[in-house]
Amino acid sequence: MKPARDRPDQRPAKAPGADMSRKLQKIVTDIKESGQANLTRLTVLKKWFEAPHRVLSFGMFIAGQALRHAPEATGEAAELFRVAHDLLADVDILDPGIPRADATGLHDRLKAFQNEHQHVHWTSVRLIRNHNLFLVESGLDLYLRHGNSPADSYRLAAAYCEHYNPGYGNGLNGPSVQRIEEIAGFVRVVEAYEPTGPAHEGRPVWTVDQIAAASREE
Repeated sequence: MKPARDRPDQRPAKAPGADMSRKLQKIVTDIKESGQANLTRLTVLKKWFEAPHRVLSFGMFIAGQALRHAPEATGEAAELFRVAHDLLADVDILDPGIPRADATGLHDRLKAFQNEHQHVHWTSVRLIRNHNLFLVESGLDLYLRHGNSPADSYRLAAAYCEHYNPGYGNGLNGPSVQRIEEIAGFVRVVEAYEPTGPAHEGRPVWTVDQIAAASREE
């Protein structure tokens, strides 16, 4: 059993480069004012993800958030959620350090669980029936590939934030606001505690729950 982690007793210092957080908040404002925003607005994250360590942390952050948002499941899905929770609980998002063998084993089980494909217009499309398990799988995939693709990170952010609304279709609307704000909170914590940041030495551990709580306080 992993030891309990105390919540950091101080909030991160302001990061010198807060441009990305402001850009994400602008998307949130636009959604609140007009009801929706185009999903491609999240491409602003691609440049930010060019630092590989950010991609690793983001993969674990989204996996953890998917577990937080997931409704109660049954059968094999419930068992996979339990294994994922045991693996990711109390992980330091800024320095995950999850054993590669454990991460690979769970990733492979998740991929096998949703490995049904359907032919649509001369191409094979993978059928995803449990979106939260897919997000956990995708987060682990980024982690295992050592964060070498800013484009894949953007696509994971889009998959996490996208929402279907009958009035607007698929895009950024409704529940997307909270999820974009969660990513903005993640960005602020990462920038504040990066090696070049003002509070890197002796920084506290930041779990998914702690980042989410700090985001709500902003």
